[in-house]
Amino acid sequence: MTKFLALIAALLVAACSHPDRGPAVPRTDTTKALPLGIPNARFYADADPGPMVEEGLLASRRELAAHGLPLDPRSVARLPPAHFLAVSGGGDNGAFGSGLINGWTELGTRPSFKIVTGVSTGALIAPFAFLGPAYDVALRDVYTTMTPERVYKKRGILAALYDDAMADTTPLSEVIAQYADEKLMAAIAAEYMKGRLLMIGTTDLDSQRPVIWNIGAIAASGKPGALDLFRKILRASAAIPGAFQPVLIDVEIDGKKFQELHVDGGAIAQLFLYPPSIDISRTGYERKRYAYIIRNARLDPDYAMAERRTITIAGRAIVAMLAASGYNDVLRTYFVTQRDKVDYSLAFIGADFSSPKDGEFDQRYMQALYAYGVQQMKSGRAWHKVPPGLGTYTRLGP
Repeated sequence: MTKFLALIAALLVAACSHPDRGPAVPRTDTTKALPLGIPNARFYADADPGPMVEEGLLASRRELAAHGLPLDPRSVARLPPAHFLAVSGGGDNGAFGSGLINGWTELGTRPSFKIVTGVSTGALIAPFAFLGPAYDVALRDVYTTMTPERVYKKRGILAALYDDAMADTTPLSEVIAQYADEKLMAAIAAEYMKGRLLMIGTTDLDSQRPVIWNIGAIAASGKPGALDLFRKILRASAAIPGAFQPVLIDVEIDGKKFQELHVDGGAIAQLFLYPPSIDISRTGYERKRYAYIIRNARLDPDYAMAERRTITIAGRAIVAMLAASGYNDVLRTYFVTQRDKVDYSLAFIGADFSSPKDGEFDQRYMQALYAYGVQQMKSGRAWHKVPPGLGTYTRLGP
């Protein structure tokens, strides 16, 4: 009995403890916090779109200069079509998106993207997609050699009581550091100076707001901590709340230091192209625009008999909510592009894909899914002009 009471006491003490952190940014000062003092390092997707619009205008000026065109709004019509790419979350299903992109290169029709956005696993894909075919090998290797051991280390059951997550993602940090190096940062900065934009989404848990990180501006800032911040953003965007560690990001306001707690951008939006508050059709710039949306998930229901067990029921409900959230993000993006007269193409994992899966980050499953993505693109079956379940369902290709 004494040992039992001691165990209960230990559990109660553990339940009252948690990892330490610095003070959060005051509610009224969230927009004043500048990581590394970079004014355009990030934007709040639910805030005044003015700063993002201004960033887009500056990017257009840099693009005009890179093409040797006059800095005149009328010159925009002389630029080549603008291609946008949005890559969603999906965990190990990111192997689909990586295969799709590399298959696009093999097909010979992959464009250079004006804007690339990524959330969660899509955030890990986005830098490679942004920098082009030169990084195809790295993109393939990340998603075909991945194992659970390269992503996380399990913690004990007590982590649910006293820690910040059930798993330690130090292994993932090491993978990120291997690929997100000074050379990659310099390449991103160079493309940013040509008017191209790379955006990554995270969720600020303190303010419960979606954050869009302007990676090119961070890379081009020349700040000593820029590379470390970039790595933290990638890790944060893939930090599934409760499962993977959240990431603390240091900020400063009027000389006072604060910390923000960031997790997976998918907690709010599993993909984004640009905030709906921005209507690019009203800029007055005549230019053809194409949006490509990669949803690293299936869009048909995942049928399975649910047992009458608390954990099973809760788990199935969460999966259903995430699936619905992801589909709603697909719909939102579709309607925004239709409003703004942007050509829309959607790719997702079809019901025709089937492969055994032994837990998360099963290497054989990811390799099969990567190959499926490559084949879908090369066969011309990847893109759909309307999301399934909305009006006329259309598949491009044979």
